[in-house]
Order: sequence, then structure tokens, then C-alpha cells
Amino acid sequence: MGYMDLQSFIADLETRGQMRRVVAEVDPILEISEIADRVSKAPAAGHSPPPPTDPVHGTRGGHGLLFENVKGSDIPVAINIYGSYERMRLALGVESFEELADRVQQLVKPDMPTSIIEKMKKLPQLAKLASYGPKVVKRGMCQEVVHTDDADLLSLPIIKCWPRDGEAGFGARPVDATEVTGRFFTFSGIYTKDPESGERNVGMYRVQVCGPKLAAMHWHMHHDGARHCRKYKARGEKMPIAIVMGGEPVLPYAATCPLPPDVSELLFAGFLNDGGIDLVPCKTVPLEVPVNAEIVVEGWADPEELIWEGPFGDHTGFYSLADRYPALHVTAITHRKNPVYPATIVGAPPQEDYYLGKATERVFLPLLQMLIPDVIDYSLPMFGAFHNCVFVKIRKEYPLQARRVMSSIWGAGQMSFCKMIIVVDEHVNVHDEQDVFFHMGANVDWRRDTMIVDGPCDILDHATPYYGAGAKIGIDATQKIAGEGVVREFPDALDMSQEIRNLVDQRWSEYGI
Repeated sequence: MGYMDLQSFIADLETRGQMRRVVAEVDPILEISEIADRVSKAPAAGHSPPPPTDPVHGTRGGHGLLFENVKGSDIPVAINIYGSYERMRLALGVESFEELADRVQQLVKPDMPTSIIEKMKKLPQLAKLASYGPKVVKRGMCQEVVHTDDADLLSLPIIKCWPRDGEAGFGARPVDATEVTGRFFTFSGIYTKDPESGERNVGMYRVQVCGPKLAAMHWHMHHDGARHCRKYKARGEKMPIAIVMGGEPVLPYAATCPLPPDVSELLFAGFLNDGGIDLVPCKTVPLEVPVNAEIVVEGWADPEELIWEGPFGDHTGFYSLADRYPALHVTAITHRKNPVYPATIVGAPPQEDYYLGKATERVFLPLLQMLIPDVIDYSLPMFGAFHNCVFVKIRKEYPLQARRVMSSIWGAGQMSFCKMIIVVDEHVNVHDEQDVFFHMGANVDWRRDTMIVDGPCDILDHATPYYGAGAKIGIDATQKIAGEGVVREFPDALDMSQEIRNLVDQRWSEYGI
């Protein structure tokens, strides 16, 4: 079993030297963000070596932070708690991301039993899989304190990340927009339910606070939350929503994972936690939320009542433009006694979302290989902000194989939004940007080895000529073979003999270098 709740996770991080408490009074308006931004780009806490999956950036991340004295609220703020490889591994309860990837692979593609004895041995595994699902109980600590009529979003230490967040007259937001605070929920699970099937969804979408009981939802058109909202609108109904902070530390990760549509985030969280997530019914909306949550905001979103949301400083390093989204009318705020408010700053990487994303990159490699067996490994480099670039390693076996792989990636779920794919040979380290770029410079003829296609792009990509649609480029940086256009003979790459390498390794201390 993993950690029971956010506070037990924080306590363990403290014992490991991974957390710092800040006792000085800090302002949730910009000050916490500036501190967190500096710390997230500092050297990582502790002295564990960088993992082989990212040797370039493995030592960044700083410490997790707990602000105990937040201006305007008596609730402490935790931030950057997932902001390093070490803390991500702890949250997921693994020694390495590859260990978890192996578990995922066994889940999606198990070894099939071939005899009665082997089938009987599989029964305990099947029973354990069934235990990963959520279970609804009658009460939970997330409802130790309940506010309904006196519910006030502004009593929570909700942070403002960047100076122009929510600013009227900026980022397409009209000057006469009212009730602008620029404060956003940034690290909360948004719980919704399909009105037809009743299936639950947990997403991590930002929510802008517009007043004591008013907020603006935000989701991209392809998100499940947006799909649920469209269904409620078609039925002429308002949509129940719960904004959940805290709970088991695996929950934020599960909420951000690009899971297949028929896989529940709560089931996946139970799988990660090695035990199901207990839920409790909300007080004012027909939803269930994690028993061990710190704070829960309940309310109804009106699909017909659209209000201005944004602009918002995003993970791309730019402000995303304002637009109109469904209004959320708050009906209750519940929390445990002495809660902690989890937040994150969203901005140019590295931030916490970088480490969440890199964990997903490693864990979901087996799933990508099921879709595209040609892929040996891949990397989402930091500069690409998760949608601008992907490096892919293949074993070259036939002409134009790299182009087939590019087309397959552009058809694989959220990978379809990637605007640049660079495919390299199997000896290239895709986790070393310089190695990838070296081989791109050495092996690519721009007319022969590139392809440009049109298609859906990330909503946050401000460079596309159309909203959510534009051009993407594929670059074949593999060594060329016959059948791939005009190909001259490729020279052999420089490579020292292994015998000499071993000799120098053995004698290195003799050289006195």
C-alpha cells in the first residue's frame, strides 16, 4: 500500500530531507509562485544520482515547500512536492519508473496461462485486480468540517501564479469583465460523472476563482470533463462537479495520465496504490470523492452560463488567452480538521508537471510499443513542453520506416498533438538532446527527409494559424538506405574499439589525469 493521504506523504518527505517548512508570512498572490519557481529550478534535494532516463536534467527540482503562514488564510500551502524524480518515485511507491512500467505491461498484456495449474495460480492475481476499484463508504475525514451557506472560496489560500492571470483587457478578455481575482485552483482533481453511463472521470483542469461562491471551469474540447459537459447541455441539465485537493498521493498522477477512454482514473489510482481508493458521497451534489482528501469544493456547473476565464500563465511559458467557459456555482466546501492546501505553479519547465509528465513517459512506453512495435524508446524533451517535440528510437529494417512511425504517433491518442517528431537509429540516446541533434544534423537532407502534415494541434499552441489545428513536421534522422530517395553511400561513424576502451578504463588511475 502507498501513502494514506497528502499529509503522511509530506511527513515522510520531511524525514528524508525532501521538504522545507517556511514559517515567515507569505502572500498567495504571486509571492508563493515566485518562491516556488526559483526552487523548482534549483538543484534537487538530496544526493541521489540522476536516473538513466534523463541524464541531462536529473538533478533539478529543489525541495518541496510547506508554507505555514499564508496571508488571508489559516490553511498551510504545500507546493513542489512532486517536483523531482525522487519525490515522484516515492509518490508512486517504486524504486524506478521502469519498475512501474513493467507492472503496467503485465496489466495490459499479461502472460496467458497454458495449463490448469497455471490458471489456478492466476486466480489470486485476478482477485487482486478486482480489489483496485474504488469503494463507497458512509463517512470520511474530508468531511470533518462542512461549510454550505458560509462556503467562501476566498477563505482558501488559492494562489495567483503570474502578474497578468485573469487580467481584464489582456489576452482577449474584455475590459468590463467582472469579479476577476486572477487566482486559480492549479493542482486539484476535477470529479465529474457521465450523465448517461454514470462512469466517473477525474481530470486535472484549472479553475478560476471569480468570487466567494463563483468560479469558471476550464477544459479543452477533447477532455472527458468537456465531453460530460456537452452531454449535460444536450439534456438541458446542470452538471455536478467536485474539486478535490489532496488524498492519496497517486491521485494527482492518475488524473494527469492519458488513459484510454474506458479505463477509470480511480481504478488506475488503486492499481498504483496497490489498493482501492475509498470514496464518500458529497454533501450537496450526486458525486463521490476520496475519503482522505484534504479539501473538497462542491458545486453545479451551468453549461448555458458562460463566463470569462483567463488569461492564464501556462506550462508553455506564455499566457493562454481568455475565453468563456461554464460558470461553477459553489454549494459546499468540506475539509478535514487542520487541512493542507496543495498547489502548483504552472509555467515554463521545469515545474512539477514536468516530473509528472516524465513519469508518464516512462510508465506508458509499453502501451506505446503495443500500438507501435517499431518504437524501442522515446523521450519528451523539456524544451518541448510535452507537445512541441518527441524523440523516437527505432531499429531500422525497411525503407521509409521512420515515416510510418511518425504517422502512427500522430494517430496515437494525445501524441497526435505533437508538432515535431525526430526519429533516430537504435544506437542514439533519445534522452540526450545533444546526441539526437548531432545525428539530425549529420543524417538529414531537409528536402528528402522531412514531411509536413496538417492536423489537430494542442489547444495551447499559440503558433498555429487556427485554434487547435495546424502543421506538424516529421524529421527522419536515421541512416538512409536504398528505397528512400537519392541516397549516397553513408560513411561509417567514428567508434573506438572496445578493447582500447577497456584498457583505458583499467589504466585510468595510472595516467594521473
